[in-house]
Amino acid sequence: MKILVIGGGGREHALVWRLAQNPTVDRLFAAPGNAGIEEEAHCLPVAADDVRALVEFVETEDIDLTVVGPEAPLVAGLADELMARGFRVFGPGREAARIEGSKAWAKELCENHGVPTARSRLFTSFPDAVEYLDEIEPPFVIKADGLAAGKGVTVTEDRAAAEDALRAALVDRAFGEAGDRVLVEEYLEGQEVSAFALTDGRDVLPLVLAQDFKRVGDGNRGPNTGGMGAYSPVPFVDDVTARRIWIDVVERVVRAMDVDGVRFLGVLYAGLMLTADGPKVLEFNCRFGDPEAQVVIPRLRSDLAELFLACVEGNLGLYKTIWTPDACVTIVLASGGYPGEYETGMQIRGLDAAREVDQTLVFHSGTERRGGRVVTAGGRVLAVSSLGATISEARARAYDAASQISFQGMHYRKDIAERVAEEAT
Repeated sequence: MKILVIGGGGREHALVWRLAQNPTVDRLFAAPGNAGIEEEAHCLPVAADDVRALVEFVETEDIDLTVVGPEAPLVAGLADELMARGFRVFGPGREAARIEGSKAWAKELCENHGVPTARSRLFTSFPDAVEYLDEIEPPFVIKADGLAAGKGVTVTEDRAAAEDALRAALVDRAFGEAGDRVLVEEYLEGQEVSAFALTDGRDVLPLVLAQDFKRVGDGNRGPNTGGMGAYSPVPFVDDVTARRIWIDVVERVVRAMDVDGVRFLGVLYAGLMLTADGPKVLEFNCRFGDPEAQVVIPRLRSDLAELFLACVEGNLGLYKTIWTPDACVTIVLASGGYPGEYETGMQIRGLDAAREVDQTLVFHSGTERRGGRVVTAGGRVLAVSSLGATISEARARAYDAASQISFQGMHYRKDIAERVAEEAT
């Protein structure tokens, strides 16, 4: 079987690593891949959002299964183009991908079908949005409607900062068309949790829960990032709450789309706040999270390729998942200046030493190979993932491995999973 994985981040490295373990996979490709992925797959010099070039490659190489990692090609309709030509693809079509591509569409879907979520108002006018700020209490939550590379959300107590966020989107057009519409949303109190499920559009197969850390600095300080670390399982989520997540949120929204004539095939990500009134949706994604994939996939013992094919072929209801009881913690190593401006091309040292730490994997996010050396090529550079019998053990291994790696300007949070590890002791 020949498989193509679209994307070049840590999420895609985790997918490639697990898919490569299927004995029926004899050719594995990635586009564009990175310096870590190229150790397990043949990397193509094709951008993840170059739909035409990707379709041409699938046709030429007669790929058996295409796995789409990032959201942009899904929102752009890559899955539709491949399915129209009779190729198997794991990932939703353009219509279903709107659940991430348009926060307003996702919000309307939730409200129409009783999926619990935060109250919100949609604006296209800057003066109207600013006037609405006077009607609500801080903290203010401002969200660009479309895809903004993880930078379209502002949560602030400061009214002036909220007004600046609205101006950036609606007046300065900092996010282009993605910011032409803006949601001003109710602030929810509680703990955040990431829930993932595979679906063939009808049946839903829950995966394990995870929690990620979005702020750049320790103690959840500083600006939002794409994610600075994660862990799984999430010990403070009891069985009753977990059932509400899967039944009241994930299964309900998949069936809601089906009722509306929209088939969602792939992995559905629900970002949730566990409030006093139960789980409520913060956002949906139409793909695996990053860095959550780097703690969920290492815990999976089922064959990932088989599960993806079951989604594509519409028989997911025949499958169950098997998980290791071990915990997993991942630490993201970032370039100096990230999530702001940063330089690339810094040589990375210590990768072999990090991989020698027991039960540790080093997933590449923003790397490339130049002249035989692995160098930085992005803001988030590596995700160091370790397994352990407890979160505390997994965390200790991950930080031990992270300490073996170095590159100019490297920084990472020192408090990933710290609180849950302390509470468990």
